[in-house]
Amino acid sequence: MRIGVLIKRVPDTEARIRLSDDNRSIDEKGIEFIINPYDEIALECALQLKEKYGGEVVLICYGPSDAPTVIRKGLAMGADSAVHIEMKNMENEPAKAAKILAPVIKEGNYDIIFCGKQAIDDDSCQTPSRLSVLLGLPCVTEASKLDVDLGAKRATVHKEIEGGVEVVEVELPAIITAQKGLVEPRLPSLKGIMAAKKKPIATKSSVEPEPLSKVEKFEYPPSRPPGKKVGEGVEAVPKLVELLKNEAKVI
Repeated sequence: MRIGVLIKRVPDTEARIRLSDDNRSIDEKGIEFIINPYDEIALECALQLKEKYGGEVVLICYGPSDAPTVIRKGLAMGADSAVHIEMKNMENEPAKAAKILAPVIKEGNYDIIFCGKQAIDDDSCQTPSRLSVLLGLPCVTEASKLDVDLGAKRATVHKEIEGGVEVVEVELPAIITAQKGLVEPRLPSLKGIMAAKKKPIATKSSVEPEPLSKVEKFEYPPSRPPGKKVGEGVEAVPKLVELLKNEAKVI
């Protein structure tokens, strides 16, 4: 079984984000980058399938020149090899990413392709669906449970929806995006970290198409107003109710 897993280099969730001077990107100085957390879930799902059926897991990352540092973390978790597509223009956006990733994925001839349901930096949730169209493959998003029948070349995917669960059966090869709760990503072992140093990362270049959308400006969220103390104990309740009703307008 040959499994492809798309991973994206994103800022650490605990990083303090600062904007660049032109307010069109983030200042990356001092920021640690990690594998997108939803992609880690996708990778864990791939590794469990590999342990069940055998085969190999290949990471595919479209990212800047320092992306191999993040890719090695995925290799340390247990992936067998990786493909790094070098990003020349840092203005990343879903349509452009999908066009660059599609031929590399097609060349890999994968039985199944896993992605995270979204990237935590831009939250676009578009790349897997765009890849589905470009590759002519079925795509099931936000999987919360997955059963794969390799012999029948079919997968049964459970999706949580409002008020219930939707069950989708899909033929392989297919693209499946991972939701939180599908599996719990493992931590790399010391043995895995050492082995990752010797695992191959193939580097590819590509002609980058013009993006369909561009960032005009990033802004920090507005500052929160200072808190207001209305009193203490039960005597403060009438004043609090008045402010919630007439000023905050939440009741």
